[in-house]
Amino acid sequence: MSDPGAHDWSILDVDPLQQTVTDADAYVRTLMQWHFGPETGSPFWLKRKATLDFDPLTDVKSVDDLALFPNLIDDFRDTTAEELVPRGLGDSPKIAAIFESGGTTGRPKRFVMFEDWFTRYLAWAGRKAASGLGGSGINLLATTPSGPHMIGEVTVRQSGALGGKRFTIDIDPRWVKKLIERGQADELRAYVDHLVDQTADILATQDVGMIQTIPILLTKIAERPELVELVRSKVKRIAWGGAHMDPDTRAILREEVFPGIPIVGGYGSTTILSVAVERKEEQPSGLATFDPFSPYVFFRVVDPDTGRPVAHGERGQIVMNHITKFALIPNNLERDTAIRVAAEDGHIGDAVADVAPVQTFGGTSITEGVY
Repeated sequence: MSDPGAHDWSILDVDPLQQTVTDADAYVRTLMQWHFGPETGSPFWLKRKATLDFDPLTDVKSVDDLALFPNLIDDFRDTTAEELVPRGLGDSPKIAAIFESGGTTGRPKRFVMFEDWFTRYLAWAGRKAASGLGGSGINLLATTPSGPHMIGEVTVRQSGALGGKRFTIDIDPRWVKKLIERGQADELRAYVDHLVDQTADILATQDVGMIQTIPILLTKIAERPELVELVRSKVKRIAWGGAHMDPDTRAILREEVFPGIPIVGGYGSTTILSVAVERKEEQPSGLATFDPFSPYVFFRVVDPDTGRPVAHGERGQIVMNHITKFALIPNNLERDTAIRVAAEDGHIGDAVADVAPVQTFGGTSITEGVY
């Protein structure tokens, strides 16, 4: 048995708000020792180590070597939460929640969100997308899924940071996918109208200063003049995420429907236990560009047939990686495509722009729905 105290784990605990991991390859090498050490690794990875055709302890020496890992993301559909807890975190690490994927590619996958990582990620995101509204006391209207979906708990924390109250509506994105797959267009329209009606009631009766929402609801709000006026008169910031928003819609919302109100996107996935934040600087292309929390989370944009990176400015499929002491989810070919954009200085991987879902994934037709 190895002694966990024999290793220097300090690089895994660098405070992201105070320091930057300058040697990402050294970070990865230490991470391999952590996740595949019998005293520190999770049952999930310790069990799978014997099935790999390489030795992560000796063969994974750099960020690029993470591409050796097979995509095991489907295994997360049937893995218990207990198997995902790295032993090195101690006997009872504080867990914020068990989150589930949206179910777009099949049965939900489950992931453990540790409070420590959640706090670090939210602190980074809050600084990266600083609105100046923190502690202002304004109320948040969250028209997003909740329950097992990460965005629901994120809005709880958002509201806490704003210092105001949080209003919500009920959204079941999995039911929407079923309606689409069954071709029940009338039922789908009725359900979306039901969501907008709930949103309208809160906007009309409550003092709402910020909205966190999903693209389809924002566009439906934009179709009702009375709601547009309420938003213009009350709301200081709109944040969206959870699904694709095409560039034309984004431009119309920003420039014509809600001029003067910042509309800021996020591109997230439960598989990275975080959300990539939209760059503040307007891009020459006019496209929303998203940066993940590097080096802990990073993207690659690749040709899905070869696995090789596409050129900057070209569209490819997104490969997601979450590499922290809390979870190891490497080399996950996502169901989204994007334009490859150069990462910010000092960051590993790629930034992404104009994210859109693929039509089929793993032989299954993709139904993005509302989330």
